Amino acid sequence: MTDVLLDRPATASIASRSVAATASLAPGELESYRRELTGYCYRMLGSGFEAEDAVQETLLRAWRHAGRFEGRSSVRSWLYRIATNVCIDMHRHVQRRARPMEMGPSSPPEESFLGPLLPEGTWVLPISDARAAPESTDPAEIAQYRESVRLAFVTALQHLPPRQRAALILCEVLRWQASEVAELLDTSVAAVNSALQRARATLDSLRDDAHPRMLDDTAADLLRRYVEAFEHYDVERLVQLLHEDAVQSMPPFAMWVKGAQNIGRFMLEPGPSACRGSRLVATAANGCPAFGQYKPDPAGGLAPWSLQVLEISGGKITSINHFLALVDLESLFPAFGLPSHLGGPADEATGLEPVTSLQS
Repeated sequence: MTDVLLDRPATASIASRSVAATASLAPGELESYRRELTGYCYRMLGSGFEAEDAVQETLLRAWRHAGRFEGRSSVRSWLYRIATNVCIDMHRHVQRRARPMEMGPSSPPEESFLGPLLPEGTWVLPISDARAAPESTDPAEIAQYRESVRLAFVTALQHLPPRQRAALILCEVLRWQASEVAELLDTSVAAVNSALQRARATLDSLRDDAHPRMLDDTAADLLRRYVEAFEHYDVERLVQLLHEDAVQSMPPFAMWVKGAQNIGRFMLEPGPSACRGSRLVATAANGCPAFGQYKPDPAGGLAPWSLQVLEISGGKITSINHFLALVDLESLFPAFGLPSHLGGPADEATGLEPVTSLQS
């Protein structure tokens, strides 16, 4: 890319940059689009970290060239044009991200099948809802957001060429008109419609998971029981909360396990058994309930180990996506507003509530 990306977590205000403001754009106007651009770039790139980098680059480019903005299009469409180009530029330099379920068949529930640690760029990674979810109380808008950032859908999007991906997200997720997308992509409406047709055919050909459902009181009770079972490491109780065909994955390892009983067996393997005594702290990711898992630290207290993203359907947990802190030890937990350590003075400093008080 032509401009250098800033270091993570890329949350500094663009308006605070030492760049002269122009009469055409108010200082805070660009910054107000950060959240929705983050959601767009995440769907394009499949990584919360890369999405934030892309948004920061987008806003920097926009601010540097604000004097060229003549008002012939809306600020929003102008920013999306820049963001699309940034994402396409970034996509040229990385491989297609995936989930472990795409890397090969499920493994027996034995620790010996873990295999090597694979690079962070291998994986579709989660995103915090606090950074990308719409600031809306409209149930339909919230449901649409959850559907469009679920891990299976974001993974499927990565199979599309970048311009097809952009057309599909803009038209079918963000509800832009084909004419608006054609203008953004510098192409014709016919070309956009053709790209959409090809993109839909590709997505239809991919195996999809059962869609997670909106959370209700029943799901909240299920999550409470999950936390209790996990923190007590009561594997028998935990297995009862899982769908019989539930899956568990553990990036940066390619290994994944299918079936409630197999997940329970794997939890009793020597390595996973070190998770006894863990504590879960609630957060939210990809429109799903999530937990930061902290396991006992030999040096004292509890150290970050895994971000667990749970998917629920039919009153059961259908998927436990463990994103181990090994993926990006320095950035993963802070990106979800989670503390870097629990226990003793560090725990007191966080002001954490007991984990039984779950976020809805």
